Amino acid sequence: MFITSREKAIIDLIIKTSGKHTVTSIATYLNVSVRTIHRDLKAIEKILKQFHLKLMRATNDGLSIDGKNEHVFRLIQKLLDVKPTDQTPKERKLQLLIVLLEEGESFKIQSLANQLGVSMTTLTTYLDELTEWLDRYNVRLTRKRGVGVKLYGIETNKRIALGDYFLQLFNEELIESLFLVEIGNYLKKKVLHYLTPKYLLEIDKLVSSTINKGKSRLADSDYVRLIVHICITMQRTEKNPLLDDGLECSSELKEEYSLIEQVCKELENKFLTVFTKKDICLLAVILKGSKLQAAESIEYDRVMLGQMINNLIHAVSTELHVNLRNDFSLFQGLLAHMIPSIFRLRHNMGLYNPLTEDIKRKYPVLFMAVSNSLEKEFKNVKFPEDDISFIVLHFGSALVLREEELNFKALVVCPTGIATSKILASRIKQEFIEIGSIDTKTIKEIPNADLQQYDLIISTVRLPFFELDYFLVTPLLKKEEIEAIQTFLKANVQKLTKNKYQAKSVKTGARASKSKSSFRNVLKEVKDVHRCMEAILDHFSIYHRHQKNGYEKIITDMLKNAEQDGLLSDVDQVINQLKDREGENGIGIPNTGMGLFHCRHEKIKELIFRISHLDESCLVKGMDGNEMSIKNVLLMLAPVDLSSREQEILSLISTSLIENNEAIMIFSSANEELIREKLENIFYDYLQNNLIKE
Repeated sequence: MFITSREKAIIDLIIKTSGKHTVTSIATYLNVSVRTIHRDLKAIEKILKQFHLKLMRATNDGLSIDGKNEHVFRLIQKLLDVKPTDQTPKERKLQLLIVLLEEGESFKIQSLANQLGVSMTTLTTYLDELTEWLDRYNVRLTRKRGVGVKLYGIETNKRIALGDYFLQLFNEELIESLFLVEIGNYLKKKVLHYLTPKYLLEIDKLVSSTINKGKSRLADSDYVRLIVHICITMQRTEKNPLLDDGLECSSELKEEYSLIEQVCKELENKFLTVFTKKDICLLAVILKGSKLQAAESIEYDRVMLGQMINNLIHAVSTELHVNLRNDFSLFQGLLAHMIPSIFRLRHNMGLYNPLTEDIKRKYPVLFMAVSNSLEKEFKNVKFPEDDISFIVLHFGSALVLREEELNFKALVVCPTGIATSKILASRIKQEFIEIGSIDTKTIKEIPNADLQQYDLIISTVRLPFFELDYFLVTPLLKKEEIEAIQTFLKANVQKLTKNKYQAKSVKTGARASKSKSSFRNVLKEVKDVHRCMEAILDHFSIYHRHQKNGYEKIITDMLKNAEQDGLLSDVDQVINQLKDREGENGIGIPNTGMGLFHCRHEKIKELIFRISHLDESCLVKGMDGNEMSIKNVLLMLAPVDLSSREQEILSLISTSLIENNEAIMIFSSANEELIREKLENIFYDYLQNNLIKE
């Protein structure tokens, strides 16, 4: 098949938005004349004929491709493999960047133009655009008469710049290529003219088995990002560009460094490559900045950050005149997002959000409220608009996830991240009262999923690998996408409601069943809350210690007392866990004189909250990284498995420690009666605001 990149782009547009694009809209999108598109459509009709397909024009001039699904599928497969007879400007700029990075010499402009097959004027335009783009990574592209074109910058910045160029400008191509590599259908020697397929395949397997497991998982976009950066590291290391001396690994990267080291050792055993400690350190920083745990697995004890997020929710609630203060799901989601996000921003690692402009247009007031509140509550962190947009998605989800009971079941396929999939699910619930149950899956989960259970499949990425009907949409749902889905639901009501709510009695029965189910859930939550509060109050106690040699012996004694009370077993294992957490984040709560030792462990049987008051202060590492003195040792322990309500209450206690000056004085007072009364008041307010109202 002989096809140009523009012809391929036109076919791709028509397939993605069947009947929605006109000749004029395609011309506008591709920035060419209508006459040019008409000329290309004649060539496209000949290509479609080879696959027994026809180009159809609707009464409103909307373009679509008519034919059997298997023929459309065969066309899509062919388009994935075929190489256009020309290249897009985006591809040529990528090739230019790769040449400049990989060959590392000065290039004459004429030589570069010949190598890329473009004119001198076009090359100059490409260089101007690359210069502006690379500048944000502190990589300089210089052009000097008699010397030529050359890149200057440290190796760390060059690797990050190359990785981000792939991720920001070729995100969909990367996802499709990775999938084809995984199923063994990728035929090209290089992915996007650079990445080695066999490396990507092995890295994908290792990252999936070593890092992306259990409750702690990477969002799809971060998963792809890590794979790409590991592959870039391998290929750059093969040509010996060493990382810079200034890169050091801190103690807070201990867990990430260990995981990356495991992956790198396996790669070294399989391929002729060597990772230096600094290579591993850079990848650990990337992992730390992108690690996105499931919200329910986030520790409840992020005291300072938790309080700041509470303040953020309160500030946004105040600005918008809505009450999101008791939305623990929102709190968990923000905590899961903020931990890696703040780390990344402090290490000057940017984040690209392709939805930023759409989010600003769609939620202008919410964006302004979140931006103002972040500036007020996080004074030492500057959030760029791309990061603010992701936070807006969390608030947007909380604001629209409040809809009535619905009927149909939908599946959302969304590989761009947790927040994005949540906002799309929320938008679907907001726009379609007929849809009541929504599941979300990644593109990698689709082959093993039971798709027959869904009435509707909605995806934010093209699924050319499966024979199924689905809607391709943007994460924020455009007006025409909403209309297309509404038309489908109206046209297929009878089919979709077969054996569902066929009579009023059935509907009533379903509601009654749901009501009983909901009541059972409430009963379970009441039991969880009661058990949690009772355990904390029953096991609470204050110790007065005369220890002069630090706090280690005090912690050991407190744990042994808990063991004697039957609350935990194997003191040594719990102590080791506490020491690991202390080394990672510090335990001193700044400006309070309190140190919070905390962990969740399989040897802990029940919730424990106890305090030891020291006669003499001792020095510890604070949660802000600075050394500080404490006179009160707070011990907060929990089993590994906690219900959502139990996590919520523990989080409530943690953030209440520094809620205000009065709370700080009470918890550092060593007065057991006063502290117990404070805990009871906290629990009473929680019951009033969260269980009784609900």
